[in-house]
Amino acid sequence: MNLKELKEKLRTYNKSNISFTDHAEIRAFIRNINLNEIKENIINPKKLAAFKEVKAEKDNERKFECYFAHSKYYCHKYVLTVNGKIIIVTIININRDWQKMIK
Repeated sequence: MNLKELKEKLRTYNKSNISFTDHAEIRAFIRNINLNEIKENIINPKKLAAFKEVKAEKDNERKFECYFAHSKYYCHKYVLTVNGKIIIVTIININRDWQKMIK
């Protein structure tokens, strides 16, 4: 899967198809990130700059580390699983040159 394909796949979901683990909700609260903003980033992934597929725990799901760019030195990293709906596993703020990190 490439970036364009993932963006197209994410656009097929709506906000009601997105849920958060307790861990992700706590992390969003601690990092002062609005949960609605996260949902909006997912269903309208224009800020999705990069991703990496990682091993999922279950056979019927896919897991991704997604980088949503806000600027060269600020992005959100969401770890999410997709299996008919989207589950946000964790949320991370990155406040440095994140582009070098993913290369």
